[in-house]
Amino acid sequence: MSEQNKQQFPTYKGKPLVRCGDTIYYGSMKDKYVIKMDIKSKKKVGDLDVADRVTVQLMYTDPEIRTRKQIVKTSEKNGLYLALDIADAWLTRALSE
Repeated sequence: MSEQNKQQFPTYKGKPLVRCGDTIYYGSMKDKYVIKMDIKSKKKVGDLDVADRVTVQLMYTDPEIRTRKQIVKTSEKNGLYLALDIADAWLTRALSE
């Protein structure tokens, strides 16, 4: 497969962001950890829906670990910006260990 045919995901601070409905994954599944962000509620700003409450989870990517055991840390933030801010801090710290 050529470089042009590979799908490019949007990135935040050099790490990929992948969205599926109201769930956003931050980081690479090739790494030991990834962040999962679930949008729990939205509010209207003008004619746009904007994330209001976001649950952030630092998770192991190892498929051998049971789903409940994959979660390392969890938090809830008001707004996507604050969620991405804590997500980047957690992921950077976890991957540097």
